[in-house]
Formats: sequence, C-alpha cells, structure tokens
Amino acid sequence: MKELIKDIIIALVIVIAITLVIKPTIVKERSMEPTLYENNYLFVNKLAYLGKDHPGYGDIIIFDSDVQKDDGSGNKILIKRVIAVENDVVTITDGSVYRNGELLSEDYTLEGFTTGEIYDYVVPEDQVFVMGDNRSVSLDSRSEEVGTISEDDIIGKAFFRLYPFGEIGLL
Repeated sequence: MKELIKDIIIALVIVIAITLVIKPTIVKERSMEPTLYENNYLFVNKLAYLGKDHPGYGDIIIFDSDVQKDDGSGNKILIKRVIAVENDVVTITDGSVYRNGELLSEDYTLEGFTTGEIYDYVVPEDQVFVMGDNRSVSLDSRSEEVGTISEDDIIGKAFFRLYPFGEIGLL
C-alpha cells in the first residue's frame, strides 16, 4: 500500500511539473493554414522565452490578445508566426514582406502573397510583429486591433503537434 501511495505522489508531481512547462492548445481558426489547421492539438512550451530568450524569426507563438471572443466571454488567445522583432523595419507592399529591406522567402504561406500595405514600420522595443500563414483571413499585426505583441503577452512557443496523428511531430 505504501508503494502505491508513493507511485501516485510521484505521478502527481510529474503531472504538475509538466503542466507548469507545457500548455496543450487546440487550434480554433484557419489563420495558420497550411502549417496548422482547425482542431490541430499542439503542445506549447511556456518557458521558451523565460529569462533572456526572445522570440525568433519564424517561431509560432500563442499570446493573449485584446481581441474579444465572439461570445463576449473575454479576450482571444491567438496563434501566429513571428515575422519581425524589436527594432526591425517591416514593409509590406505589392504582396511581399520585407524585413530590414530584405525580401522574405515565405514558402509557408497559403496564398504566396500578403495583403495590405505597410511602409517602414519599426517594431517597438520588447514587441514582436506577427502574421498568420493564411494571410487573407488572419487577424494579426497588420491590424490596429492586434498590432505588435508585447513579449509579456506571449504565453509560449508552439513546438509539437500531437493531433492529427498522421501529422504528429515537431513544428
């Protein structure tokens, strides 16, 4: 009996430790297609940017937004790709995205082009500029409603897809 209680306590400690580091997340919308689809089940590393680590180009992050849920029950948690970080200069014109004057090769986008126009936008300190991979439907940093994302609002970095099982693996 003592051994069983010990095993249960160890299992609970492991579960609690994992939940402090990993946040399971389900994709709810289409803004990250073709990389992620609705109902993909992901694991997010909540400690990815702890300390001095900052988001990097191409990271897929989840973050608290100021966008209201459709049912009015609070703010949405969004998932997007990091395009630029603090002090980077972003320009979007003629369907292309430029970071610091360099054209980005974005083969992960659904349409192959980016809607909207932005000229020489400097990403503020401790902020990131994010966009979805499905640019025509993505509500992201191109919109005033979302804007750039404070690093303090980042919940974590998506790193693993668990479902669908046919696409299981690292992101």
